[in-house]
Amino acid sequence: MDIFSSMQVSASALRAQQTRMNTISSNLANIDTTQAAEGGPYRKKSVVFQSASMGFSQELQAASSQQPQGVQVSRIIEDQGPPKMVYDPSHPDANDDGYVAKPNVNLLKEITNMKEASNAYEANVATVKSTKRMALKALEIGK
Repeated sequence: MDIFSSMQVSASALRAQQTRMNTISSNLANIDTTQAAEGGPYRKKSVVFQSASMGFSQELQAASSQQPQGVQVSRIIEDQGPPKMVYDPSHPDANDDGYVAKPNVNLLKEITNMKEASNAYEANVATVKSTKRMALKALEIGK
């Protein structure tokens, strides 16, 4: 793999992890939202990744030499699980039995996912920096 391909793969991963971080942030920001625009409580969202081609010529080259491809977000899915039912008869959205439908967002899982996404982002930044250092060293060879 050449230097530019390495940079493109890392850049695609950085974009994908940024989308993942934004989705996790949205989940955390709406952890207590009982009335979403779609009706009912907010539903947890998750990012699904897939491998990404880097254009036709690079796709052809990758197929012939087994080069790694980049990554992209294929879709963002909503969790269709049931909401958490919390007893709070004083809440304005409580049902007749005093229960409120809260979002199905687990704070601990979201923080763990955020740390994982942050670590993946940092690893890709380190890869870009290493690739840049190698390119600069390669330019010094001719001096």
